[in-house]
Amino acid sequence: MQYTSTPSFCSSCHEMAPEHVTFKASAHNQIKCIQCHIKPGSKNVVKNKVELLKNVYSHIVRQPDHIVTSVAVSNENCEQCHSRNRLVTATGDLIVNHKGHVEEGIPCIICHRGVAHAKIVERGINDSYTYVYWKKENAKKLMGEKYIKPNMGTCIDCHDQVNQGKQPWKEIAYSLPINNHENQEEKEDGVNLKETAEMKAGTWERELPEIKQKTVLEAIGKQQTDVKISMECFTCHQKIKAPKNHDIQTWTQRHGDFAVKELDKCLHCHQDSLWIKELEKQDIKSLLTETKKKVIYKQDLITVRKESRSNYFCSTCHAYSPANHQDRQTWLYFAHRQNSGSPEERRSCFVCHDNEKPDDKGGNAPSDVYCEFCHKGDFKGEPSLSYPQGT
Repeated sequence: MQYTSTPSFCSSCHEMAPEHVTFKASAHNQIKCIQCHIKPGSKNVVKNKVELLKNVYSHIVRQPDHIVTSVAVSNENCEQCHSRNRLVTATGDLIVNHKGHVEEGIPCIICHRGVAHAKIVERGINDSYTYVYWKKENAKKLMGEKYIKPNMGTCIDCHDQVNQGKQPWKEIAYSLPINNHENQEEKEDGVNLKETAEMKAGTWERELPEIKQKTVLEAIGKQQTDVKISMECFTCHQKIKAPKNHDIQTWTQRHGDFAVKELDKCLHCHQDSLWIKELEKQDIKSLLTETKKKVIYKQDLITVRKESRSNYFCSTCHAYSPANHQDRQTWLYFAHRQNSGSPEERRSCFVCHDNEKPDDKGGNAPSDVYCEFCHKGDFKGEPSLSYPQGT
């Protein structure tokens, strides 16, 4: 009983390689697996050993499936080492009332699900194809702080549901990792294109991706007095503050100009990986071979426009027509010429519209209308997502 409770025994099965390597590289590497995965008490240990006999059977008679836990780590396990009486995080930035969360019945593992195994199930990198790559020397490339520390998207998702009168933690599935090994419909750039009569006529019709950050933007920009939990940045953060240029009255109209000049600063806060709870399925070979370099963005409208079309935060607004567009036919045939007479005025149009017929070389436009459909050659040289070679 004692031997089968040691990490060395757990690692003796090759299908446990991802879990064992991440565990050894984590901050929890000095404790035993059972201290997290089995509730305290000898009865619970014996019961767990009996239940896990089926795993031994599977290991012997057939190719085992990837490890996906069906039992969430309980607060009782965490509180063997950790105190619930903590208000501020170790960095000193976040205000998190741990005691209040625990007394509400919220499992620690919802926020801290990456602390020992870096969310390898959600990232889809712990199946039989990956076992050979799980070695001690690869741990650093395959883990990283953003997979170990709590994800802000988790906080946002839960707080949003609370404001809707829900208690998502009551469902066991909310405490368990999302299984990213299951078959998922492949979508190019998160967008489905479908053949329509309009497409054949030279325009595009598309199903827009789900706007996952609409709640976030509304919470930050339109604070409500009747919500139980505010999602404004300063509700939780002490040190992070919005840049001063966000306070100007014309920020909504001028933020595109700032983005052209300093897109990297915008994405420091507004990249999808910070705001979205769910993680994308990853390829372990790519993670091991990619060279991490600082991304340098070109200071031009094409670069910013491409980012605005793929970034969920940007698409919260840019997926919808501006209020002044009225109904489509009236705007298209009568009104739009009043606001697009000069190249400077047309710059804002090209955030949503392409000059030339859209293709698959750049980001998909949120609109199916493009200038060249009517204005043959009128705007040559003006921005388009049909990229010149080498850009």
